[in-house]
Amino acid sequence: MIPRPLYTDKIMAYVDTPFVKILTGVRRSGKSTILQMIQERLQAERHIAPEAMLSYRFDSMEYEDLRAKDMFLEIKNHINDGFHHYLFLDEVQEIDGWEKVVNSLAADYDVDIYVTGSNSRMMSSEISTYLTGRYISFHIYTLSFKEYLDFTSTYRELKSPREELPEYIRLGGFPAIHLRRYSPDEAYTIIRDIYNSTIFSDIVRRNQIRKVDQLERVVKYTFNNVGNTFSAKSISDYLKSEHRKLDNETVYDYLEKLEKAYLLHRCSRYDLQGKAILKTQEKFYLADTALRYSVLGYQTSTLASSLENVVYLELLRRGYTVYIGKLGTGEIDFVASRQGSRLYIQVTQEISSEKTETREFGNLTAIQDNYPKYLLTTSPFAGGNHEGIHTMHIADFLLSSEF
Repeated sequence: MIPRPLYTDKIMAYVDTPFVKILTGVRRSGKSTILQMIQERLQAERHIAPEAMLSYRFDSMEYEDLRAKDMFLEIKNHINDGFHHYLFLDEVQEIDGWEKVVNSLAADYDVDIYVTGSNSRMMSSEISTYLTGRYISFHIYTLSFKEYLDFTSTYRELKSPREELPEYIRLGGFPAIHLRRYSPDEAYTIIRDIYNSTIFSDIVRRNQIRKVDQLERVVKYTFNNVGNTFSAKSISDYLKSEHRKLDNETVYDYLEKLEKAYLLHRCSRYDLQGKAILKTQEKFYLADTALRYSVLGYQTSTLASSLENVVYLELLRRGYTVYIGKLGTGEIDFVASRQGSRLYIQVTQEISSEKTETREFGNLTAIQDNYPKYLLTTSPFAGGNHEGIHTMHIADFLLSSEF
């Protein structure tokens, strides 16, 4: 296994604390593997005996149709009184009522609990009801650019980071496709399987959606419009133009379900002058850029919005809360806040004209505070400082430890 310290270091900091550690994220982002890494580190660093660790994978046929009471009894029967145990419960959302089980185990036994899951039932109201103040959530994303380089370097010689960036955007960061060399067609076959499993298992089957074609049309619209502001009405109007009637409420419902399955991330707008979050014309970004290409095919014309997507995900990985910035009639691609600090970021594929330069720099220079401002691009000459604005190549920014 290739280490992912971005997550394991954070989780290890909470070992033996009275909190249930919940790992969430899109399917196949590496949650199960990270559970294994935690077990290995517990043995190597804390000298925990293997018999003190109980591990279950609830998407196995072995536990099909298991009820919450049966789950409780199964685990309880393997806990020795007076002995401290570590419980690793993988894909626990497959068991209805798992929240009650975990709450009972945490309250009644000397256990340290780690769970994973891939859909909204991991963040549902039931968790708030049964585990209020007793859990910590870790969102596991697909591979960062740095992790992608670490994985890829195990089976081929790397080019420079700037040369590797287009391949990372095209193939994305699902760990499964970076364990050995795959052609784009082979990689997209794997990713389409992840996409189909998420759509049909976590959304269609779980929510008993009958009009699957409507859902897929909404998906394709959002995938086509990554980085563009739009509303449910925009989608509804578009579908009407294709003679497909779909009301706004249904569109909102589908978008919410795609978010809860972790396929989409909603990015709201923030009015920098009014200091308020705006409820209209949001943007959506994908859990991984390769999802778009596996479903719609690869097109170089989408590179600019995929660059935005990659920067957005990197900011989330680093713990930032991210908004689109509204400044009068202008727009800042990202306003990223974390523990009292803030970054302003513009992303552009190239600064190919004076008009582009004026627009991108102008939006940033119009901000009247002293927080860091970045213009990120793939221009080969990126670098330097212009009126207090840091110009960086996107690959350098993704690998930087300065923010």
